[in-house]
Amino acid sequence: MAVPLIEKIESKTALIGIVGLGYVGLPLVREFTRGGMKVLGFDIDPVKVNALRAGKSYIEHIPARDVAAMLQTGRFDATTDFNRLNEPDVIIICVPTPLTKQREPDMTYIENTTLAIARRLRKGQLVVLESTTYPGTTREVMLPKLAETGLKVGKDFYLAFSPEREDPGRKDYTTKTIPKVVGGYDKDSLAAAVAAYKQAVDNVVPVSSCEAAEASKILENTYRCVNIALVNELKVLFDRMGIDVWEVIRAASTKPFGFTPFYPGPGLGGHCIPIDPFYLSWKAREYGMQTRFIELAGEVNVSMPRYVVTRLMETLNDRHKKALNGAKILVLGMAYKKDVDDLRESPSLELLEILRHHGAKADYNDPHIPAVHRTREYPQFAGMKSVPLTPANLKKYDAILISTDHSSYDYDTIVQHAKLVIDTRNACKNVKKGRKKIVKA
Repeated sequence: MAVPLIEKIESKTALIGIVGLGYVGLPLVREFTRGGMKVLGFDIDPVKVNALRAGKSYIEHIPARDVAAMLQTGRFDATTDFNRLNEPDVIIICVPTPLTKQREPDMTYIENTTLAIARRLRKGQLVVLESTTYPGTTREVMLPKLAETGLKVGKDFYLAFSPEREDPGRKDYTTKTIPKVVGGYDKDSLAAAVAAYKQAVDNVVPVSSCEAAEASKILENTYRCVNIALVNELKVLFDRMGIDVWEVIRAASTKPFGFTPFYPGPGLGGHCIPIDPFYLSWKAREYGMQTRFIELAGEVNVSMPRYVVTRLMETLNDRHKKALNGAKILVLGMAYKKDVDDLRESPSLELLEILRHHGAKADYNDPHIPAVHRTREYPQFAGMKSVPLTPANLKKYDAILISTDHSSYDYDTIVQHAKLVIDTRNACKNVKKGRKKIVKA
């Protein structure tokens, strides 16, 4: 029975361990400490751990004052020492789940973390996976490794899945106020996980199994992926027809029922939408099914960066009789969405790669990302720095490509001093002067 663990959680004497102190793990640390729980954070990156222990933050929407406040309570510490995994009563895993180059699930981070936990697993602990993955991961990938210890799930230790639902930069919902779906391996595991998350979030939504919780997150992101692909495809079609897709979406949105607006862009970004649907399509093959909607949506969305560059190439040639090879291009926005410092799967990185492949001299500006950190897929851009966005600099470039529509950008000034603006986000919709310079893509 999980009663002793639940009593320890509810009395706030349990220690919460969070593995992975990135965009998912660190906000969760903050909410647990605010809820009166003691938290021990684990990360393989000593730079992150040292920053946190010094009261500093490396995530823009988690200010340093919040980290300092967590330390001042005496309820938070961070470590790179995974030998301490036997200390927490609850271990929550928030590690990356990328795709391989063959677009198959890369379980390396989950597997390595599970093995690290298994080496220190003790009776009475609850292990929860938050990393987005395909239905069956908790039971099929994690459980066998934990069971090799000889401890029995549901009796000696507890196992659950609760999908992360972070949306960096969002103001109307936070980690605390976003409902938390939780699925347990059994009823005792579920009860323990629900008790734990109630200390940090307002609304916990229990479901019948780990698989149901895993599938709920995949459904959320597949829904968005497919609908974004639809408007991206319509963007291309409507452009050929001389119709503004943004005007069409705005008009359709006036219907008070039966329509939810989604918006086109230069490609999908963030950890979830570009990746998670492929996890499900991969798993579906095990059951002899082809997820055709997902595969088609993936094809459309993956093609968007090249479509944008093609539009840029055509416009440079038609309007300025200039080839892309040798042209100077400034990409505005390196983050995957507006007003955040998150580079994960950002289409801007692929745009830079394609532009340079075609011989363009491509730079970027992003007020939220002064320098590009090393990424798995685009290590060649590590250390690349944001160029100042001045009228003099704007005039130097043959085209300005708006990839991310940060609120801090003065689009009137950008259009005024640019020779050509390729707008992938409808960011210049309110610009009055110089509209002939603007091309939507």
